[in-house]
Order: sequence, then C-alpha cells, then structure tokens
Amino acid sequence: MSDVQNWIKETVSSTPVVLFMKGTAQFPQCGFSGRAIQILKACGVENIATVNVLDDPEVRQGIKEYSNWPTIPQLYVRGEFIGGSDIMSEMYESGELKALLQNNG
Repeated sequence: MSDVQNWIKETVSSTPVVLFMKGTAQFPQCGFSGRAIQILKACGVENIATVNVLDDPEVRQGIKEYSNWPTIPQLYVRGEFIGGSDIMSEMYESGELKALLQNNG
C-alpha cells in the first residue's frame, strides 16, 4: 500500500465523519462539493472534517483508487465509504443519512 493510501486509510479510520472534496467547507470549489457540505450541515454536523483534494494530486487520485469510486466528493462515516453527492442527497431525503450521522457522530 502506498503512503497516500495509508494516509487515506488512517484519515477515514480516525475521523468519525470526513468528506473528501474540492475546496473547503467554507469555500467549496465545485457545486457537488458545496451540495455535500449543505447536506451535512442540514443533518446537524457541526464540525465537518474535510480534505481538499485540490491541494494534492496524489490524494485526489488516491481517494478514487481507495474507494474504487470515480468522482469527488466522497463521504466516509466511521471509516466506511458512504458515497458522493447524489447518494448523499438520496439518503438525506429518505432520512437515512441523518440517522447514520446521529448514530455515528
């Protein structure tokens, strides 16, 4: 496993809720990442741990390989890959995401 893969694994394992995104929670740099932040805030997540994939091309590529998922953003809860903004939207609308976050936050 590469250093980047180890770092990603450590990050998602040690942080209860982490979003790999383009930009930051304060300044999302793509619409999908912005939507993901809005959804997490709507679910009551106060301190959103984020990783800006634009800061490091290795992390940007590495997270896609780690999850075997081609797009950013990517949400992890307790080390488990949840999905991107479309899946987050569906889970939010059904109430599933809020329940998951409350049980694991």
